[in-house]
Amino acid sequence: MNPRPFVLPSDPHAPFPPVEQAMREPDGLLAIGGDLSLPRLLNAYRHGIFPWFSAGQPPLWWSPDPRMVFRTDGVRLSSRFRRALRQNTWHVRADTCFEQVITACAQSPRPGQRGTWITSGMRQAYIDLHRQGHAHSVEVFDGDTLVGGIYGVAIGRMFFGESMFSARSGGSKVALASLAARLAEWGWPLIDAQVENPHLVSLGASPMPREAFTEAIASLVDMPSSDGAWTVRFGVWEASRLAQASGP
Repeated sequence: MNPRPFVLPSDPHAPFPPVEQAMREPDGLLAIGGDLSLPRLLNAYRHGIFPWFSAGQPPLWWSPDPRMVFRTDGVRLSSRFRRALRQNTWHVRADTCFEQVITACAQSPRPGQRGTWITSGMRQAYIDLHRQGHAHSVEVFDGDTLVGGIYGVAIGRMFFGESMFSARSGGSKVALASLAARLAEWGWPLIDAQVENPHLVSLGASPMPREAFTEAIASLVDMPSSDGAWTVRFGVWEASRLAQASGP
Protein backbone atom coordinates (compact mmCIF):
# COMPACT_ATOMS: atom_id res chain seq x y z
CA MET A 1 0.00 0.00 0.00
CA ASN A 2 1.28 3.46 -0.92
CA PRO A 3 1.46 5.53 2.31
CA ARG A 4 -0.17 8.92 2.56
CA PRO A 5 1.87 12.07 3.31
CA PHE A 6 2.21 13.01 6.95
CA VAL A 7 0.48 16.26 7.96
CA LEU A 8 2.97 18.45 9.81
CA PRO A 9 1.87 20.19 13.01
CA SER A 10 2.16 23.95 13.37
CA ASP A 11 5.15 23.73 15.72
CA PRO A 12 8.20 24.57 13.53
CA HIS A 13 10.39 22.43 15.79
CA ALA A 14 8.24 19.32 15.36
CA PRO A 15 10.15 16.37 13.85
CA PHE A 16 9.53 15.03 10.38
CA PRO A 17 8.52 11.40 9.99
CA PRO A 18 11.24 8.94 8.92
CA VAL A 19 12.05 9.34 5.23
CA GLU A 20 11.31 5.64 4.71
CA GLN A 21 7.65 6.57 5.07
CA ALA A 22 7.71 8.68 1.90
CA MET A 23 5.27 7.80 -0.83
CA ARG A 24 6.31 5.75 -3.85
CA GLU A 25 3.94 7.67 -6.13
CA PRO A 26 4.63 10.53 -6.42
CA ASP A 27 8.14 9.44 -5.58
CA GLY A 28 9.38 10.84 -2.31
CA LEU A 29 6.40 12.87 -1.09
CA LEU A 30 6.76 12.61 2.68
CA ALA A 31 4.81 15.38 4.39
CA ILE A 32 2.45 18.25 3.78
CA GLY A 33 1.83 21.52 5.58
CA GLY A 34 3.83 23.39 8.15
CA ASP A 35 5.77 26.47 7.16
CA LEU A 36 9.11 27.62 5.75
CA SER A 37 10.53 28.87 9.03
CA LEU A 38 14.27 28.67 9.59
CA PRO A 39 14.16 25.83 12.19
CA ARG A 40 11.85 23.71 10.06
CA LEU A 41 13.93 24.18 6.90
CA LEU A 42 17.20 23.37 8.65
CA ASN A 43 15.65 20.32 10.28
CA ALA A 44 14.37 19.14 6.90
CA TYR A 45 17.71 19.45 5.13
CA ARG A 46 19.59 17.76 7.95
CA HIS A 47 17.41 14.70 7.36
CA GLY A 48 17.49 14.67 3.56
CA ILE A 49 14.15 16.40 3.06
CA PHE A 50 13.41 19.46 0.94
CA PRO A 51 10.35 21.60 0.12
CA TRP A 52 9.01 21.71 -3.43
CA PHE A 53 5.56 23.02 -4.30
CA SER A 54 3.78 25.49 -6.54
CA ALA A 55 1.86 28.67 -5.80
CA GLY A 56 -1.53 27.91 -4.23
CA GLN A 57 -0.36 24.61 -2.70
CA PRO A 58 0.53 24.03 0.94
CA PRO A 59 4.22 23.24 1.54
CA LEU A 60 5.08 19.78 0.23
CA TRP A 61 8.15 18.00 1.63
CA TRP A 62 10.09 15.42 -0.36
CA SER A 63 12.74 12.73 0.06
CA PRO A 64 12.92 10.79 -3.23
CA ASP A 65 14.56 7.43 -3.72
CA PRO A 66 17.06 7.39 -5.31
CA ARG A 67 18.62 10.81 -4.73
CA MET A 68 20.69 12.57 -7.40
CA VAL A 69 24.08 13.77 -6.18
CA PHE A 70 27.30 15.21 -7.52
CA ARG A 71 30.66 14.17 -6.19
CA THR A 72 32.50 17.45 -5.81
CA ASP A 73 35.45 15.96 -7.69
CA GLY A 74 33.18 14.51 -10.37
CA VAL A 75 31.42 17.40 -12.16
CA ARG A 76 31.92 16.83 -15.89
CA LEU A 77 32.44 19.52 -18.50
CA SER A 78 32.73 18.47 -22.12
CA SER A 79 36.05 18.83 -23.92
CA ARG A 80 34.45 21.33 -26.29
CA PHE A 81 33.19 23.48 -23.43
CA ARG A 82 36.52 23.33 -21.63
CA ARG A 83 38.35 24.41 -24.79
CA ALA A 84 36.02 27.41 -25.03
CA LEU A 85 36.82 28.32 -21.44
CA ARG A 86 40.53 28.76 -22.17
CA GLN A 87 39.92 32.26 -23.50
CA ASN A 88 36.96 33.00 -21.24
CA THR A 89 37.22 36.14 -19.08
CA TRP A 90 34.33 35.38 -16.71
CA HIS A 91 35.01 35.33 -12.98
CA VAL A 92 33.15 33.65 -10.14
CA ARG A 93 32.37 34.92 -6.65
CA ALA A 94 30.16 33.85 -3.74
CA ASP A 95 27.44 35.58 -1.73
CA THR A 96 27.81 38.98 -3.37
CA CYS A 97 24.27 39.06 -4.85
CA PHE A 98 22.23 36.19 -3.40
CA GLU A 99 18.90 37.89 -3.99
CA GLN A 100 19.69 38.47 -7.66
CA VAL A 101 20.59 34.81 -8.11
CA ILE A 102 17.44 33.41 -6.52
CA THR A 103 15.31 35.91 -8.45
CA ALA A 104 16.99 34.91 -11.71
CA CYS A 105 16.41 31.24 -10.88
CA ALA A 106 12.73 31.96 -10.24
CA GLN A 107 12.39 33.78 -13.56
CA SER A 108 14.24 31.23 -15.69
CA PRO A 109 11.99 29.16 -17.95
CA ARG A 110 12.08 25.42 -17.27
CA PRO A 111 11.21 22.93 -20.03
CA GLY A 112 7.95 21.17 -19.24
CA GLN A 113 7.05 23.53 -16.39
CA ARG A 114 4.49 26.31 -16.23
CA GLY A 115 5.43 29.05 -13.82
CA THR A 116 7.93 28.47 -11.03
CA TRP A 117 8.15 26.59 -7.75
CA ILE A 118 10.24 29.45 -6.31
CA THR A 119 7.24 31.37 -5.02
CA SER A 120 7.54 34.73 -3.27
CA GLY A 121 7.30 32.96 0.09
CA MET A 122 9.96 30.44 -0.91
CA ARG A 123 12.21 33.22 -2.15
CA GLN A 124 11.89 35.13 1.13
CA ALA A 125 12.53 32.01 3.21
CA TYR A 126 15.86 31.37 1.46
CA ILE A 127 16.84 35.02 1.67
CA ASP A 128 16.27 34.71 5.43
CA LEU A 129 18.39 31.53 5.48
CA HIS A 130 21.11 33.43 3.61
CA ARG A 131 21.04 36.31 6.06
CA GLN A 132 21.53 33.81 8.88
CA GLY A 133 24.51 32.25 7.07
CA HIS A 134 22.83 28.99 6.02
CA ALA A 135 22.15 29.61 2.30
CA HIS A 136 24.77 30.63 -0.24
CA SER A 137 25.05 31.63 -3.86
CA VAL A 138 27.87 31.24 -6.35
CA GLU A 139 27.77 33.87 -9.07
CA VAL A 140 29.35 34.11 -12.51
CA PHE A 141 30.16 37.54 -13.89
CA ASP A 142 31.26 38.92 -17.23
CA GLY A 143 32.71 42.19 -16.03
CA ASP A 144 29.93 43.55 -13.80
CA THR A 145 27.16 41.58 -15.52
CA LEU A 146 25.70 38.52 -13.79
CA VAL A 147 25.62 35.71 -16.38
CA GLY A 148 24.93 32.63 -14.26
CA GLY A 149 24.63 31.31 -10.75
CA ILE A 150 23.58 28.61 -8.33
CA TYR A 151 22.24 28.70 -4.76
CA GLY A 152 21.62 26.20 -2.03
CA VAL A 153 21.81 25.40 1.67
CA ALA A 154 25.03 24.51 3.51
CA ILE A 155 25.04 22.59 6.80
CA GLY A 156 28.27 21.25 8.23
CA ARG A 157 30.16 19.99 5.18
CA MET A 158 27.13 19.23 3.04
CA PHE A 159 25.80 21.46 0.27
CA PHE A 160 22.17 21.00 -0.78
CA GLY A 161 21.76 22.51 -4.24
CA GLU A 162 18.45 24.20 -4.93
CA SER A 163 18.50 25.86 -8.34
CA MET A 164 20.79 27.39 -10.95
CA PHE A 165 20.39 29.63 -13.97
CA SER A 166 22.17 30.86 -17.08
CA ALA A 167 21.72 34.33 -18.52
CA ARG A 168 24.36 33.36 -21.11
CA SER A 169 25.15 29.95 -22.47
CA GLY A 170 27.25 27.98 -20.01
CA GLY A 171 26.73 30.30 -17.06
CA SER A 172 25.17 27.65 -14.81
CA LYS A 173 27.82 25.08 -15.77
CA VAL A 174 30.58 27.44 -14.72
CA ALA A 175 28.76 28.20 -11.44
CA LEU A 176 28.29 24.50 -10.61
CA ALA A 177 31.81 23.46 -11.59
CA SER A 178 33.38 26.34 -9.66
CA LEU A 179 31.30 25.55 -6.59
CA ALA A 180 32.27 21.89 -6.80
CA ALA A 181 35.96 22.72 -7.14
CA ARG A 182 35.93 24.98 -4.10
CA LEU A 183 33.95 22.49 -2.00
CA ALA A 184 36.36 19.71 -2.95
CA GLU A 185 39.23 21.90 -1.72
CA TRP A 186 37.37 22.42 1.56
CA GLY A 187 36.78 18.69 2.07
CA TRP A 188 33.06 18.66 1.23
CA PRO A 189 32.43 15.50 -0.83
CA LEU A 190 28.84 15.86 -2.07
CA ILE A 191 26.38 18.27 -3.64
CA ASP A 192 22.72 17.26 -3.42
CA ALA A 193 20.99 17.59 -6.80
CA GLN A 194 17.61 16.26 -5.57
CA VAL A 195 15.94 14.65 -8.60
CA GLU A 196 17.16 13.35 -11.92
CA ASN A 197 17.02 15.26 -15.18
CA PRO A 198 19.10 14.79 -18.36
CA HIS A 199 21.04 18.04 -17.88
CA LEU A 200 22.25 17.05 -14.41
CA VAL A 201 23.22 13.59 -15.65
CA SER A 202 25.23 15.13 -18.50
CA LEU A 203 27.19 17.12 -15.90
CA GLY A 204 28.04 14.08 -13.83
CA ALA A 205 25.19 13.70 -11.33
CA SER A 206 24.38 10.11 -10.41
CA PRO A 207 21.67 8.36 -8.39
CA MET A 208 22.32 7.32 -4.80
CA PRO A 209 19.90 5.10 -2.88
CA ARG A 210 18.04 7.16 -0.30
CA GLU A 211 19.31 5.02 2.56
CA ALA A 212 22.93 5.60 1.50
CA PHE A 213 22.29 9.31 0.97
CA THR A 214 20.74 9.90 4.40
CA GLU A 215 23.49 7.85 6.02
CA ALA A 216 26.15 9.94 4.30
CA ILE A 217 24.65 13.31 5.17
CA ALA A 218 24.00 12.30 8.79
CA SER A 219 27.72 12.56 9.44
CA LEU A 220 28.45 15.41 7.00
CA VAL A 221 25.95 17.83 8.52
CA ASP A 222 27.56 17.40 11.93
CA MET A 223 31.09 18.02 10.73
CA PRO A 224 32.65 21.37 11.62
CA SER A 225 32.88 23.88 8.80
CA SER A 226 35.49 26.61 8.67
CA ASP A 227 34.23 29.91 9.96
CA GLY A 228 34.15 33.04 7.86
CA ALA A 229 32.04 34.61 5.15
CA TRP A 230 31.84 32.66 1.92
CA THR A 231 32.64 35.81 -0.04
CA VAL A 232 36.10 35.80 1.55
CA ARG A 233 36.61 32.01 1.69
CA PHE A 234 35.56 31.49 -1.92
CA GLY A 235 37.53 34.45 -3.24
CA VAL A 236 37.56 35.15 -6.98
CA TRP A 237 37.68 32.09 -9.23
CA GLU A 238 38.60 32.60 -12.88
CA ALA A 239 36.37 30.54 -15.16
CA SER A 240 39.34 29.80 -17.40
CA ARG A 241 40.76 27.58 -14.63
CA LEU A 242 38.00 25.09 -15.39
CA ALA A 243 39.56 24.44 -18.79
CA GLN A 244 41.91 22.03 -17.01
CA ALA A 245 39.11 20.12 -15.27
CA SER A 246 38.56 16.48 -16.13
CA GLY A 247 35.80 15.57 -18.52
CA PRO A 248 34.88 13.50 -21.58
